Amino acid sequence: MNAVVSTDLEALPLDAATRAQLARVAEGLKPAELYWAAAWLAARAAPPIHDAPARSGSDTLTVIYGSQTGNARRAAEALVRSAESGGLRARLVRADAYPVRELAKERFLAIVASTQGDGDPSDDAKAFIEFLESRRAPRLPDLRYAVLALGDSSYPRYCEIGRRLDTRLAELGAERFVLLGEADVDVETVSAPWTAEAIDGVRPLLTSTNVLNFAPARETAVSPRYSREQPFEAAVLANQRIVSRDCERDVRHIEISLEGSGLRYAPGDSLGVWPRNPPALVADLLAAADLAADVSIAVAGRSRTLAEWLTDAKEITRLSRPFVAALAERSGRDELRAVLDPVQAPALRALLDSHQPLDLLRRYPATWTADALLAALRPLLPRLYSIASSATAVGEEAHLTVAVVDYEAHGHRHVGAATNHLALAGDEASLRVFIETNDRFRLPADPATDIVMIGPGTGVAPFRAFIQERQATGARGRSWLLFGNRHARRDFLYQAEWQAALKMGALTRFDLAFSRDRGGKVYVQQRLRENGAELYAWLAGGAHLYVCGDAQAMAPDVHAALIDIVVEHGGRDRAEAAAWLDELLQQGRYARDVY
Repeated sequence: MNAVVSTDLEALPLDAATRAQLARVAEGLKPAELYWAAAWLAARAAPPIHDAPARSGSDTLTVIYGSQTGNARRAAEALVRSAESGGLRARLVRADAYPVRELAKERFLAIVASTQGDGDPSDDAKAFIEFLESRRAPRLPDLRYAVLALGDSSYPRYCEIGRRLDTRLAELGAERFVLLGEADVDVETVSAPWTAEAIDGVRPLLTSTNVLNFAPARETAVSPRYSREQPFEAAVLANQRIVSRDCERDVRHIEISLEGSGLRYAPGDSLGVWPRNPPALVADLLAAADLAADVSIAVAGRSRTLAEWLTDAKEITRLSRPFVAALAERSGRDELRAVLDPVQAPALRALLDSHQPLDLLRRYPATWTADALLAALRPLLPRLYSIASSATAVGEEAHLTVAVVDYEAHGHRHVGAATNHLALAGDEASLRVFIETNDRFRLPADPATDIVMIGPGTGVAPFRAFIQERQATGARGRSWLLFGNRHARRDFLYQAEWQAALKMGALTRFDLAFSRDRGGKVYVQQRLRENGAELYAWLAGGAHLYVCGDAQAMAPDVHAALIDIVVEHGGRDRAEAAAWLDELLQQGRYARDVY
Protein backbone atom coordinates (compact mmCIF):
# COMPACT_ATOMS: atom_id res chain seq x y z
CA MET A 1 0.00 0.00 0.00
CA ASN A 2 1.19 3.54 -0.69
CA ALA A 3 -0.61 5.06 2.32
CA VAL A 4 0.51 4.26 5.88
CA VAL A 5 -2.39 3.68 8.28
CA SER A 6 -1.82 3.91 12.03
CA THR A 7 -2.66 0.86 14.14
CA ASP A 8 -3.30 3.14 17.16
CA LEU A 9 -7.09 3.34 17.44
CA GLU A 10 -6.94 6.67 19.26
CA ALA A 11 -4.98 8.18 16.34
CA LEU A 12 -7.72 7.45 13.79
CA PRO A 13 -9.69 10.52 12.56
CA LEU A 14 -12.95 9.14 14.00
CA ASP A 15 -15.22 10.26 16.82
CA ALA A 16 -15.17 8.39 20.13
CA ALA A 17 -18.39 6.46 19.50
CA THR A 18 -17.18 5.24 16.10
CA ARG A 19 -13.79 4.19 17.54
CA ALA A 20 -15.56 2.20 20.25
CA GLN A 21 -17.82 0.51 17.70
CA LEU A 22 -14.80 -0.39 15.54
CA ALA A 23 -13.00 -1.86 18.55
CA ARG A 24 -16.00 -4.06 19.39
CA VAL A 25 -16.17 -5.35 15.79
CA ALA A 26 -12.45 -6.17 15.66
CA GLU A 27 -12.29 -7.79 19.10
CA GLY A 28 -11.48 -11.49 18.89
CA LEU A 29 -10.99 -11.60 15.11
CA LYS A 30 -8.06 -13.65 13.82
CA PRO A 31 -5.53 -12.02 11.41
CA ALA A 32 -7.08 -13.66 8.33
CA GLU A 33 -10.54 -12.54 9.46
CA LEU A 34 -9.28 -8.98 9.96
CA TYR A 35 -7.85 -9.10 6.43
CA TRP A 36 -11.21 -9.97 4.85
CA ALA A 37 -13.07 -7.49 7.05
CA ALA A 38 -10.70 -4.76 5.86
CA ALA A 39 -11.24 -5.77 2.22
CA TRP A 40 -15.01 -5.68 2.69
CA LEU A 41 -14.85 -2.21 4.29
CA ALA A 42 -12.58 -0.93 1.50
CA ALA A 43 -15.04 -2.15 -1.13
CA ARG A 44 -17.95 -0.40 0.66
CA ALA A 45 -15.97 2.85 0.66
CA ALA A 46 -15.55 2.83 -3.13
CA PRO A 47 -17.99 5.07 -5.06
CA PRO A 48 -19.66 4.18 -8.34
CA ILE A 49 -17.07 3.78 -11.06
CA HIS A 50 -16.16 6.91 -13.00
CA ASP A 51 -13.39 7.48 -15.50
CA ALA A 52 -10.42 8.27 -13.30
CA PRO A 53 -7.18 8.97 -15.12
CA ALA A 54 -4.40 8.20 -12.71
CA ARG A 55 -0.74 7.36 -12.83
CA SER A 56 -0.08 3.83 -14.03
CA GLY A 57 2.02 1.58 -11.86
CA SER A 58 3.32 -1.92 -11.34
CA ASP A 59 0.57 -2.61 -8.80
CA THR A 60 -2.35 -1.20 -10.81
CA LEU A 61 -4.67 -2.81 -13.33
CA THR A 62 -5.51 -0.23 -15.98
CA VAL A 63 -8.85 -0.84 -17.70
CA ILE A 64 -9.40 0.97 -21.02
CA TYR A 65 -12.73 0.88 -22.80
CA GLY A 66 -14.06 1.93 -26.21
CA SER A 67 -17.83 2.16 -26.24
CA GLN A 68 -20.48 3.56 -28.61
CA THR A 69 -23.72 2.66 -26.84
CA GLY A 70 -22.54 1.98 -23.29
CA ASN A 71 -22.16 -1.81 -23.31
CA ALA A 72 -18.35 -1.79 -23.25
CA ARG A 73 -18.32 0.91 -20.60
CA ARG A 74 -20.60 -1.14 -18.34
CA ALA A 75 -18.47 -4.27 -18.81
CA ALA A 76 -15.32 -2.27 -18.01
CA GLU A 77 -16.94 -0.79 -14.91
CA ALA A 78 -17.91 -4.28 -13.76
CA LEU A 79 -14.29 -5.41 -14.18
CA VAL A 80 -13.00 -2.49 -12.09
CA ARG A 81 -15.61 -3.11 -9.38
CA SER A 82 -14.67 -6.78 -9.27
CA ALA A 83 -10.98 -5.91 -8.96
CA GLU A 84 -11.50 -3.34 -6.22
CA SER A 85 -13.93 -5.49 -4.24
CA GLY A 86 -11.18 -8.12 -4.17
CA GLY A 87 -8.67 -5.64 -2.81
CA LEU A 88 -6.84 -4.93 -6.07
CA ARG A 89 -5.91 -1.47 -7.27
CA ALA A 90 -7.55 -0.56 -10.59
CA ARG A 91 -8.27 2.49 -12.70
CA LEU A 92 -10.80 3.04 -15.49
CA VAL A 93 -10.03 5.19 -18.55
CA ARG A 94 -12.03 5.85 -21.71
CA ALA A 95 -9.89 5.15 -24.77
CA ASP A 96 -9.85 8.72 -26.04
CA ALA A 97 -8.80 10.00 -22.58
CA TYR A 98 -5.92 7.54 -22.22
CA PRO A 99 -2.45 9.19 -22.52
CA VAL A 100 -0.79 6.83 -25.00
CA ARG A 101 2.64 7.87 -23.73
CA GLU A 102 1.86 5.83 -20.61
CA LEU A 103 1.48 2.59 -22.55
CA ALA A 104 5.19 1.76 -22.36
CA LYS A 105 5.00 2.00 -18.54
CA GLU A 106 1.91 -0.16 -18.10
CA ARG A 107 2.40 -3.56 -16.51
CA PHE A 108 -1.20 -4.80 -16.27
CA LEU A 109 -3.77 -3.77 -18.86
CA ALA A 110 -7.31 -4.85 -19.73
CA ILE A 111 -9.16 -3.50 -22.77
CA VAL A 112 -12.90 -3.76 -23.35
CA ALA A 113 -13.64 -2.80 -26.96
CA SER A 114 -16.86 -2.77 -28.93
CA THR A 115 -17.14 -3.34 -32.67
CA GLN A 116 -19.72 -1.25 -34.49
CA GLY A 117 -21.54 -2.96 -37.34
CA ASP A 118 -19.20 -4.87 -39.61
CA GLY A 119 -15.75 -4.19 -38.18
CA ASP A 120 -15.73 -0.50 -37.24
CA PRO A 121 -14.35 0.87 -33.95
CA SER A 122 -16.33 3.07 -31.59
CA ASP A 123 -15.65 6.77 -32.09
CA ASP A 124 -13.81 7.06 -28.78
CA ALA A 125 -11.38 4.22 -29.63
CA LYS A 126 -10.25 5.30 -33.11
CA ALA A 127 -7.17 7.27 -32.11
CA PHE A 128 -6.03 4.66 -29.58
CA ILE A 129 -6.28 1.88 -32.17
CA GLU A 130 -4.47 3.96 -34.79
CA PHE A 131 -1.62 4.60 -32.34
CA LEU A 132 -1.38 0.96 -31.27
CA GLU A 133 -1.28 -0.26 -34.87
CA SER A 134 1.21 2.38 -35.98
CA ARG A 135 5.00 2.33 -36.01
CA ARG A 136 4.93 4.69 -33.02
CA ALA A 137 3.62 1.97 -30.72
CA PRO A 138 6.34 0.86 -28.25
CA ARG A 139 7.54 -2.67 -27.64
CA LEU A 140 5.72 -4.09 -24.60
CA PRO A 141 7.69 -7.10 -23.30
CA ASP A 142 6.80 -6.35 -19.66
CA LEU A 143 3.07 -5.96 -20.20
CA ARG A 144 0.48 -8.55 -19.15
CA TYR A 145 -2.89 -7.94 -20.78
CA ALA A 146 -6.44 -9.11 -21.46
CA VAL A 147 -9.00 -8.12 -24.07
CA LEU A 148 -12.78 -8.46 -23.99
CA ALA A 149 -14.30 -7.95 -27.45
CA LEU A 150 -17.94 -6.95 -27.90
CA GLY A 151 -19.87 -7.26 -31.16
CA ASP A 152 -22.83 -8.70 -33.00
CA SER A 153 -22.43 -12.17 -34.48
CA SER A 154 -24.91 -11.29 -37.21
CA TYR A 155 -22.09 -9.35 -38.88
CA PRO A 156 -19.24 -11.22 -40.64
CA ARG A 157 -16.46 -9.29 -38.88
CA TYR A 158 -17.88 -10.00 -35.45
CA CYS A 159 -15.73 -8.62 -32.59
CA GLU A 160 -13.17 -7.46 -35.15
CA ILE A 161 -11.83 -4.55 -33.10
CA GLY A 162 -11.16 -6.64 -30.00
CA ARG A 163 -9.47 -9.30 -32.11
CA ARG A 164 -7.21 -6.70 -33.72
CA LEU A 165 -6.23 -5.27 -30.33
CA ASP A 166 -5.53 -8.72 -28.90
CA THR A 167 -3.34 -9.67 -31.86
CA ARG A 168 -1.47 -6.37 -31.93
CA LEU A 169 -0.58 -6.42 -28.24
CA ALA A 170 0.86 -9.91 -28.68
CA GLU A 171 2.87 -8.70 -31.70
CA LEU A 172 4.34 -5.95 -29.51
CA GLY A 173 5.62 -8.57 -27.07
CA ALA A 174 2.91 -8.44 -24.40
CA GLU A 175 1.62 -11.61 -22.73
CA ARG A 176 -2.03 -12.45 -22.00
CA PHE A 177 -3.13 -13.18 -18.44
CA VAL A 178 -6.49 -14.43 -19.78
CA LEU A 179 -7.57 -15.42 -23.28
CA LEU A 180 -9.55 -13.13 -25.55
CA GLY A 181 -13.25 -13.00 -24.68
CA GLU A 182 -15.83 -12.53 -27.43
CA ALA A 183 -19.28 -11.36 -26.37
CA ASP A 184 -22.37 -11.20 -28.56
CA VAL A 185 -25.21 -8.70 -27.99
CA ASP A 186 -26.21 -10.56 -24.80
CA VAL A 187 -22.96 -9.25 -23.33
CA GLU A 188 -23.17 -10.46 -19.75
CA THR A 189 -23.36 -14.16 -20.63
CA VAL A 190 -19.71 -13.86 -21.70
CA SER A 191 -18.48 -10.76 -19.83
CA ALA A 192 -19.37 -12.05 -16.35
CA PRO A 193 -17.37 -15.33 -16.50
CA TRP A 194 -14.59 -13.60 -18.46
CA THR A 195 -14.31 -10.96 -15.73
CA ALA A 196 -13.99 -13.66 -13.07
CA GLU A 197 -11.26 -15.39 -15.09
CA ALA A 198 -9.46 -12.10 -15.65
CA ILE A 199 -9.41 -11.29 -11.93
CA ASP A 200 -8.20 -14.79 -11.11
CA GLY A 201 -5.51 -14.44 -13.75
CA VAL A 202 -4.20 -11.04 -12.71
CA ARG A 203 -4.51 -11.40 -8.93
CA PRO A 204 -1.32 -13.49 -8.40
CA LEU A 205 0.62 -11.09 -10.63
CA LEU A 206 -0.51 -7.97 -8.80
CA THR A 207 -0.31 -9.39 -5.30
CA SER A 208 3.12 -10.93 -5.85
CA THR A 209 4.62 -7.47 -5.35
CA ASN A 210 1.99 -6.09 -2.99
CA VAL A 211 0.26 -8.65 -0.83
CA LEU A 212 -2.14 -6.24 0.88
CA ASN A 213 -2.87 -4.19 -2.23
CA PHE A 214 -6.21 -2.72 -1.23
CA ALA A 215 -7.77 -0.15 -3.52
CA PRO A 216 -7.47 3.26 -1.84
CA ALA A 217 -10.58 4.55 -0.15
CA ARG A 218 -12.20 7.36 -2.09
CA GLU A 219 -14.83 9.93 -1.29
CA THR A 220 -18.16 8.13 -1.35
CA ALA A 221 -20.75 9.21 -3.93
CA VAL A 222 -24.43 8.41 -3.80
CA SER A 223 -25.45 5.64 -6.19
CA PRO A 224 -28.64 6.07 -8.20
CA ARG A 225 -31.45 4.03 -6.73
CA TYR A 226 -32.56 2.91 -10.17
CA SER A 227 -30.44 1.53 -13.00
CA ARG A 228 -30.42 -0.71 -16.05
CA GLU A 229 -30.60 -3.74 -13.77
CA GLN A 230 -33.25 -2.16 -11.54
CA PRO A 231 -35.37 0.10 -13.76
CA PHE A 232 -37.80 2.73 -12.52
CA GLU A 233 -41.53 2.29 -13.19
CA ALA A 234 -42.19 5.67 -14.80
CA ALA A 235 -45.67 7.05 -15.38
CA VAL A 236 -46.56 8.17 -18.91
CA LEU A 237 -47.72 11.80 -18.83
CA ALA A 238 -48.41 12.32 -22.54
CA ASN A 239 -48.32 10.28 -25.74
CA GLN A 240 -49.01 12.37 -28.82
CA ARG A 241 -48.75 11.71 -32.55
CA ILE A 242 -46.72 14.57 -34.08
CA VAL A 243 -47.13 13.82 -37.79
CA SER A 244 -50.18 14.38 -39.96
CA ARG A 245 -53.02 11.85 -40.18
CA ASP A 246 -52.08 10.94 -43.76
CA CYS A 247 -48.37 10.43 -42.96
CA GLU A 248 -47.26 6.89 -43.80
CA ARG A 249 -45.35 6.65 -40.52
CA ASP A 250 -46.43 7.13 -36.92
CA VAL A 251 -44.04 9.35 -34.93
CA ARG A 252 -44.79 9.97 -31.26
CA HIS A 253 -43.82 12.59 -28.72
CA ILE A 254 -43.89 10.87 -25.32
CA GLU A 255 -43.48 12.55 -21.95
CA ILE A 256 -42.49 10.42 -18.96
CA SER A 257 -42.41 11.33 -15.27
CA LEU A 258 -39.19 10.71 -13.35
CA GLU A 259 -40.60 12.17 -10.14
CA GLY A 260 -39.35 10.36 -7.07
CA SER A 261 -36.78 8.30 -8.99
CA GLY A 262 -33.68 10.33 -8.24
CA LEU A 263 -32.69 9.81 -11.89
CA ARG A 264 -30.76 12.72 -13.42
CA TYR A 265 -29.76 13.34 -17.01
CA ALA A 266 -28.01 15.93 -19.14
CA PRO A 267 -28.76 16.93 -22.75
CA GLY A 268 -27.25 14.22 -24.94
CA ASP A 269 -28.09 11.33 -22.62
CA SER A 270 -30.48 8.52 -23.53
CA LEU A 271 -33.44 6.94 -21.80
CA GLY A 272 -33.30 3.16 -21.67
CA VAL A 273 -36.66 1.40 -21.98
CA TRP A 274 -37.24 -2.26 -21.20
CA PRO A 275 -39.91 -3.33 -23.70
CA ARG A 276 -42.52 -6.07 -23.72
CA ASN A 277 -43.31 -7.96 -26.91
CA PRO A 278 -46.79 -7.55 -28.43
CA PRO A 279 -49.17 -10.31 -27.24
CA ALA A 280 -50.45 -10.94 -30.78
CA LEU A 281 -46.91 -11.54 -32.05
CA VAL A 282 -46.20 -13.92 -29.14
CA ALA A 283 -49.34 -15.88 -30.02
CA ASP A 284 -48.37 -16.07 -33.71
CA LEU A 285 -44.87 -17.25 -32.82
CA LEU A 286 -46.22 -20.00 -30.56
CA ALA A 287 -48.61 -21.15 -33.30
CA ALA A 288 -45.82 -21.25 -35.90
CA ALA A 289 -43.64 -23.32 -33.55
CA ASP A 290 -46.65 -25.49 -32.58
CA LEU A 291 -46.05 -24.93 -28.87
CA ALA A 292 -48.46 -24.31 -25.98
CA ALA A 293 -48.44 -20.91 -24.31
CA ASP A 294 -49.00 -22.20 -20.77
CA VAL A 295 -46.22 -24.80 -20.59
CA SER A 296 -44.01 -24.08 -17.59
CA ILE A 297 -40.27 -23.59 -18.26
CA ALA A 298 -37.53 -23.15 -15.66
CA VAL A 299 -34.54 -21.00 -16.64
CA ALA A 300 -31.76 -20.24 -14.14
CA GLY A 301 -33.98 -21.39 -11.31
CA ARG A 302 -36.93 -19.24 -12.33
CA SER A 303 -40.14 -20.87 -13.55
CA ARG A 304 -42.54 -19.08 -15.92
CA THR A 305 -44.86 -20.00 -18.74
CA LEU A 306 -43.47 -20.08 -22.26
CA ALA A 307 -45.70 -17.13 -23.21
CA GLU A 308 -44.32 -15.09 -20.31
CA TRP A 309 -40.72 -15.84 -21.31
CA LEU A 310 -41.46 -14.79 -24.90
CA THR A 311 -43.23 -11.62 -23.78
CA ASP A 312 -40.72 -10.25 -21.29
CA ALA A 313 -37.40 -12.01 -21.81
CA LYS A 314 -36.77 -13.03 -25.42
CA GLU A 315 -36.08 -11.09 -28.62
CA ILE A 316 -38.78 -12.01 -31.15
CA THR A 317 -38.87 -8.90 -33.35
CA ARG A 318 -35.22 -9.00 -34.46
CA LEU A 319 -33.75 -11.90 -36.38
CA SER A 320 -30.26 -13.06 -35.38
CA ARG A 321 -27.61 -15.35 -36.80
CA PRO A 322 -27.87 -17.82 -33.87
CA PHE A 323 -31.60 -18.25 -34.53
CA VAL A 324 -30.99 -18.85 -38.24
CA ALA A 325 -28.35 -21.45 -37.33
CA ALA A 326 -30.71 -23.21 -34.91
CA LEU A 327 -33.52 -23.27 -37.49
CA ALA A 328 -31.16 -24.56 -40.19
CA GLU A 329 -30.20 -27.43 -37.90
CA ARG A 330 -33.79 -28.32 -37.00
CA SER A 331 -35.34 -27.90 -40.43
CA GLY A 332 -32.46 -29.44 -42.39
CA ARG A 333 -32.92 -26.85 -45.14
CA ASP A 334 -29.87 -26.38 -47.34
CA GLU A 335 -30.72 -22.79 -48.26
CA LEU A 336 -30.53 -21.78 -44.59
CA ARG A 337 -27.21 -23.55 -44.13
CA ALA A 338 -25.88 -21.87 -47.25
CA VAL A 339 -26.67 -18.35 -46.07
CA LEU A 340 -24.58 -18.97 -42.93
CA ASP A 341 -21.44 -19.52 -45.02
CA PRO A 342 -19.06 -16.54 -44.49
CA VAL A 343 -18.87 -15.98 -48.26
CA GLN A 344 -22.64 -15.34 -48.19
CA ALA A 345 -22.32 -12.52 -45.66
CA PRO A 346 -24.24 -9.96 -47.77
CA ALA A 347 -27.13 -12.39 -48.21
CA LEU A 348 -27.24 -13.09 -44.49
CA ARG A 349 -27.19 -9.37 -43.71
CA ALA A 350 -30.10 -8.79 -46.11
CA LEU A 351 -32.05 -11.65 -44.51
CA LEU A 352 -31.51 -10.34 -40.99
CA ASP A 353 -32.48 -6.79 -41.98
CA SER A 354 -35.69 -7.78 -43.75
CA HIS A 355 -37.12 -10.69 -41.74
CA GLN A 356 -38.30 -11.46 -38.24
CA PRO A 357 -38.13 -14.89 -36.55
CA LEU A 358 -41.82 -15.51 -37.31
CA ASP A 359 -41.16 -15.16 -41.06
CA LEU A 360 -38.64 -18.00 -40.99
CA LEU A 361 -40.67 -20.20 -38.65
CA ARG A 362 -43.52 -20.06 -41.15
CA ARG A 363 -41.33 -20.60 -44.19
CA TYR A 364 -39.23 -23.43 -42.75
CA PRO A 365 -41.40 -25.63 -40.50
CA ALA A 366 -39.51 -27.64 -37.90
CA THR A 367 -40.12 -29.53 -34.70
CA TRP A 368 -39.39 -27.40 -31.64
CA THR A 369 -39.40 -27.96 -27.91
CA ALA A 370 -40.08 -25.04 -25.60
CA ASP A 371 -36.54 -25.22 -24.18
CA ALA A 372 -34.99 -25.30 -27.65
CA LEU A 373 -36.98 -22.28 -28.85
CA LEU A 374 -35.98 -20.22 -25.83
CA ALA A 375 -32.34 -21.24 -26.26
CA ALA A 376 -32.37 -20.20 -29.94
CA LEU A 377 -33.73 -16.72 -29.25
CA ARG A 378 -31.55 -13.96 -27.91
CA PRO A 379 -32.37 -12.23 -24.61
CA LEU A 380 -34.67 -9.22 -24.91
CA LEU A 381 -32.52 -6.14 -24.40
CA PRO A 382 -33.48 -2.57 -23.53
CA ARG A 383 -33.81 0.03 -26.27
CA LEU A 384 -32.09 3.40 -25.97
CA TYR A 385 -33.75 6.63 -27.08
CA SER A 386 -32.07 10.03 -27.19
CA ILE A 387 -33.80 12.24 -24.63
CA ALA A 388 -35.63 15.09 -26.36
CA SER A 389 -35.80 17.44 -23.38
CA SER A 390 -33.66 19.42 -20.98
CA ALA A 391 -34.25 18.78 -17.29
CA THR A 392 -33.43 22.45 -16.72
CA ALA A 393 -36.52 23.29 -18.75
CA VAL A 394 -38.97 20.46 -17.93
CA GLY A 395 -37.98 19.38 -14.40
CA GLU A 396 -38.46 15.73 -13.39
CA GLU A 397 -39.59 14.60 -16.81
CA ALA A 398 -37.99 13.01 -19.86
CA HIS A 399 -39.36 13.44 -23.37
CA LEU A 400 -38.86 11.04 -26.28
CA THR A 401 -39.35 11.22 -30.04
CA VAL A 402 -40.21 7.74 -31.30
CA ALA A 403 -40.91 6.44 -34.82
CA VAL A 404 -43.20 3.42 -34.48
CA VAL A 405 -42.07 0.31 -36.39
CA ASP A 406 -45.20 -1.21 -37.93
CA TYR A 407 -45.41 -2.47 -41.53
CA GLU A 408 -46.50 -5.42 -43.65
CA ALA A 409 -43.88 -7.78 -45.03
CA HIS A 410 -43.53 -11.47 -45.90
CA GLY A 411 -47.19 -12.15 -45.29
CA HIS A 412 -47.59 -10.66 -41.84
CA ARG A 413 -47.31 -7.48 -39.83
CA HIS A 414 -43.83 -6.51 -38.67
CA VAL A 415 -43.70 -4.55 -35.41
CA GLY A 416 -40.98 -3.20 -33.19
CA ALA A 417 -41.12 -4.46 -29.61
CA ALA A 418 -40.19 -1.19 -27.91
CA THR A 419 -41.78 1.29 -30.31
CA ASN A 420 -45.15 -0.46 -30.17
CA HIS A 421 -44.82 -0.81 -26.42
CA LEU A 422 -44.30 2.96 -26.28
CA ALA A 423 -46.96 3.80 -28.86
CA LEU A 424 -49.62 1.89 -26.90
CA ALA A 425 -48.63 3.39 -23.55
CA GLY A 426 -51.59 5.52 -22.51
CA ASP A 427 -51.85 8.10 -19.76
CA GLU A 428 -52.44 5.36 -17.17
CA ALA A 429 -49.47 3.26 -18.30
CA SER A 430 -45.98 2.97 -16.85
CA LEU A 431 -42.65 2.10 -18.47
CA ARG A 432 -39.53 0.46 -17.02
CA VAL A 433 -36.79 3.03 -17.64
CA PHE A 434 -33.25 4.04 -16.71
CA ILE A 435 -30.74 6.69 -17.75
CA GLU A 436 -27.87 5.83 -20.11
CA THR A 437 -25.26 8.60 -19.92
CA ASN A 438 -23.40 9.71 -23.03
CA ASP A 439 -20.43 11.85 -22.03
CA ARG A 440 -19.25 12.14 -25.63
CA PHE A 441 -22.45 13.87 -26.76
CA ARG A 442 -22.46 16.98 -24.61
CA LEU A 443 -23.01 20.68 -25.16
CA PRO A 444 -19.76 22.69 -25.02
CA ALA A 445 -18.67 23.65 -21.52
CA ASP A 446 -18.39 27.26 -22.69
CA PRO A 447 -21.94 28.53 -23.46
CA ALA A 448 -20.45 31.07 -25.88
CA THR A 449 -19.29 28.28 -28.21
CA ASP A 450 -21.18 27.87 -31.50
CA ILE A 451 -22.86 24.53 -32.28
CA VAL A 452 -23.96 22.85 -35.54
CA MET A 453 -26.58 20.09 -35.23
CA ILE A 454 -27.46 17.61 -37.99
CA GLY A 455 -30.53 15.53 -37.15
CA PRO A 456 -32.79 14.04 -39.84
CA GLY A 457 -36.05 12.40 -38.74
CA THR A 458 -36.15 11.36 -35.10
CA GLY A 459 -32.41 12.10 -34.98
CA VAL A 460 -33.50 15.65 -34.14
CA ALA A 461 -34.53 14.52 -30.64
CA PRO A 462 -31.35 15.41 -28.69
CA PHE A 463 -31.20 18.80 -30.42
CA ARG A 464 -34.58 19.71 -28.99
CA ALA A 465 -32.88 19.11 -25.62
CA PHE A 466 -29.86 21.19 -26.67
CA ILE A 467 -32.01 24.17 -27.69
CA GLN A 468 -34.15 23.95 -24.55
CA GLU A 469 -31.00 23.92 -22.42
CA ARG A 470 -29.37 26.83 -24.23
CA GLN A 471 -32.54 28.85 -24.04
CA ALA A 472 -33.02 28.11 -20.33
CA THR A 473 -29.42 28.97 -19.44
CA GLY A 474 -29.09 31.99 -21.72
CA ALA A 475 -26.17 30.59 -23.73
CA ARG A 476 -24.62 33.20 -26.04
CA GLY A 477 -23.19 30.87 -28.69
CA ARG A 478 -24.83 30.56 -32.10
CA SER A 479 -26.90 27.44 -32.91
CA TRP A 480 -27.39 26.02 -36.41
CA LEU A 481 -29.79 23.12 -36.98
CA LEU A 482 -30.09 21.05 -40.16
CA PHE A 483 -33.23 18.92 -40.17
CA GLY A 484 -34.53 16.56 -42.84
CA ASN A 485 -37.52 14.30 -43.34
CA ARG A 486 -39.83 13.11 -46.11
CA HIS A 487 -42.55 15.77 -46.38
CA ALA A 488 -42.74 19.32 -45.07
CA ARG A 489 -46.50 19.10 -44.58
CA ARG A 490 -46.66 15.61 -43.08
CA ASP A 491 -43.62 15.07 -40.87
CA PHE A 492 -41.99 18.39 -40.04
CA LEU A 493 -41.25 17.41 -36.43
CA TYR A 494 -41.55 20.17 -33.80
CA GLN A 495 -42.04 22.83 -36.47
CA ALA A 496 -43.70 25.35 -34.15
CA GLU A 497 -40.98 24.93 -31.52
CA TRP A 498 -38.16 25.56 -34.00
CA GLN A 499 -39.91 28.66 -35.31
CA ALA A 500 -40.34 29.96 -31.76
CA ALA A 501 -36.68 29.26 -31.00
CA LEU A 502 -35.65 31.21 -34.11
CA LYS A 503 -37.82 34.13 -33.06
CA MET A 504 -36.37 34.16 -29.53
CA GLY A 505 -32.77 33.76 -30.73
CA ALA A 506 -32.08 30.36 -29.14
CA LEU A 507 -31.76 29.00 -32.70
CA THR A 508 -29.62 31.13 -35.02
CA ARG A 509 -30.00 29.27 -38.30
CA PHE A 510 -32.33 26.52 -39.53
CA ASP A 511 -31.89 24.58 -42.79
CA LEU A 512 -34.39 22.03 -44.09
CA ALA A 513 -34.25 19.07 -46.45
CA PHE A 514 -37.38 17.13 -47.48
CA SER A 515 -36.75 14.11 -49.66
CA ARG A 516 -40.24 13.31 -50.98
CA ASP A 517 -41.61 16.75 -51.83
CA ARG A 518 -41.74 18.13 -55.34
CA GLY A 519 -38.49 19.32 -56.85
CA GLY A 520 -36.45 16.16 -56.35
CA LYS A 521 -34.99 14.38 -53.36
CA VAL A 522 -33.08 16.67 -51.01
CA TYR A 523 -31.13 15.32 -48.03
CA VAL A 524 -29.21 17.03 -45.23
CA GLN A 525 -25.84 16.23 -46.84
CA GLN A 526 -26.92 18.24 -49.87
CA ARG A 527 -27.73 21.22 -47.67
CA LEU A 528 -24.31 20.83 -46.05
CA ARG A 529 -22.57 21.07 -49.42
CA GLU A 530 -24.70 24.04 -50.51
CA ASN A 531 -23.59 25.90 -47.37
CA GLY A 532 -20.10 24.47 -47.23
CA ALA A 533 -18.21 27.75 -47.03
CA GLU A 534 -20.20 28.98 -44.04
CA LEU A 535 -20.12 25.58 -42.33
CA TYR A 536 -16.34 25.40 -42.66
CA ALA A 537 -16.04 28.93 -41.28
CA TRP A 538 -18.07 27.92 -38.21
CA LEU A 539 -15.93 24.80 -37.64
CA ALA A 540 -12.65 26.61 -38.23
CA GLY A 541 -13.86 29.21 -35.74
CA GLY A 542 -14.27 26.61 -33.00
CA ALA A 543 -17.87 25.42 -33.41
CA HIS A 544 -18.86 21.97 -32.16
CA LEU A 545 -20.54 19.61 -34.66
CA TYR A 546 -23.17 17.00 -33.75
CA VAL A 547 -24.75 14.25 -35.85
CA CYS A 548 -27.63 12.06 -34.70
CA GLY A 549 -29.62 9.40 -36.58
CA ASP A 550 -29.17 6.48 -38.94
CA ALA A 551 -25.73 4.86 -38.80
CA GLN A 552 -26.02 2.81 -42.00
CA ALA A 553 -26.63 5.49 -44.65
CA MET A 554 -27.07 8.99 -43.21
CA ALA A 555 -23.99 9.16 -40.98
CA PRO A 556 -21.52 7.91 -43.65
CA ASP A 557 -23.10 10.23 -46.26
CA VAL A 558 -22.82 13.20 -43.91
CA HIS A 559 -19.20 12.34 -43.11
CA ALA A 560 -18.39 12.12 -46.83
CA ALA A 561 -20.00 15.52 -47.36
CA LEU A 562 -17.94 16.99 -44.53
CA ILE A 563 -14.73 15.69 -46.10
CA ASP A 564 -15.72 17.29 -49.42
CA ILE A 565 -16.40 20.59 -47.65
CA VAL A 566 -13.05 20.60 -45.85
CA VAL A 567 -11.26 19.80 -49.14
CA GLU A 568 -13.06 22.55 -51.05
CA HIS A 569 -13.10 25.29 -48.44
CA GLY A 570 -10.19 24.33 -46.21
CA GLY A 571 -7.53 23.86 -48.87
CA ARG A 572 -6.68 20.30 -47.81
CA ASP A 573 -6.43 17.06 -49.76
CA ARG A 574 -8.80 14.22 -48.89
CA ALA A 575 -6.43 12.47 -46.50
CA GLU A 576 -5.74 15.73 -44.66
CA ALA A 577 -9.45 16.53 -44.53
CA ALA A 578 -10.25 13.11 -43.06
CA ALA A 579 -7.46 13.53 -40.52
CA TRP A 580 -8.76 16.98 -39.56
CA LEU A 581 -12.23 15.57 -38.89
CA ASP A 582 -10.72 12.71 -36.89
CA GLU A 583 -8.91 15.31 -34.81
CA LEU A 584 -12.23 17.06 -34.15
CA LEU A 585 -13.64 13.69 -33.05
CA GLN A 586 -10.82 13.20 -30.56
CA GLN A 587 -11.18 16.75 -29.26
CA GLY A 588 -14.88 16.18 -28.66
CA ARG A 589 -15.81 18.86 -31.19
CA TYR A 590 -17.37 16.34 -33.61
CA ALA A 591 -19.77 14.00 -31.84
CA ARG A 592 -22.04 11.32 -33.26
CA ASP A 593 -25.00 9.54 -31.70
CA VAL A 594 -25.89 7.06 -34.43
CA TYR A 595 -27.85 3.82 -34.40
